[in-house]
Amino acid sequence: MSVTEQEKGWFAHETAVIDEGAEIGAGTRIWHFSHVSSGSRIGERCSLGQNVFVAPRVTVGNGVKIQNNVSLYEGVVLEDYVFCGPSMVFTNVRTPRSAFPRNTSADYAETRVRYGASIGANATIVCGATVGEWAFVAAGAVVTRDVPDYALMGGVPARRIGWACRCGATLRVQEPGGACTECGRTYSLQGETLRLESEPG
Repeated sequence: MSVTEQEKGWFAHETAVIDEGAEIGAGTRIWHFSHVSSGSRIGERCSLGQNVFVAPRVTVGNGVKIQNNVSLYEGVVLEDYVFCGPSMVFTNVRTPRSAFPRNTSADYAETRVRYGASIGANATIVCGATVGEWAFVAAGAVVTRDVPDYALMGGVPARRIGWACRCGATLRVQEPGGACTECGRTYSLQGETLRLESEPG
């Protein structure tokens, strides 16, 4: 760890490339062969695994965990405590053509992953979608539209196959609501809207 990194409070492996102008929060750790571009912002206490790419103007919140082989292209916003599984994919252009480049900020659709959401290994999030708070996207799923808060999404294209608790357990809940059998949190359910009602204890 260099003197500069010690002073700033974050760590980057010697093989990582951190461009001048990137903002990195205290306690963040960036591992082998990763590249953080100028103009990107990474929050505090994040973990970027091996071979992670962060494009310019990408925003990553606090406490985010990004596993190996994930690329965050311009237009991606990760809120606090998001989990990105190994080799999951973000896109940022709806109609890509090599012969007709679309490579300006105006061409990129925003993709937002909201607080506490998890995305499984090898899942794909098509640009323009918002993944709701505490949602859980299963491994290999392909998300093509907005995901409700707490939704458990699976399949190609992804559809809601259940609900997920904040603790990550699958909820067996029906209207008007129910409780997580693992942590005791209670929820109310109305149609496609699930809300937390109480914390355990």
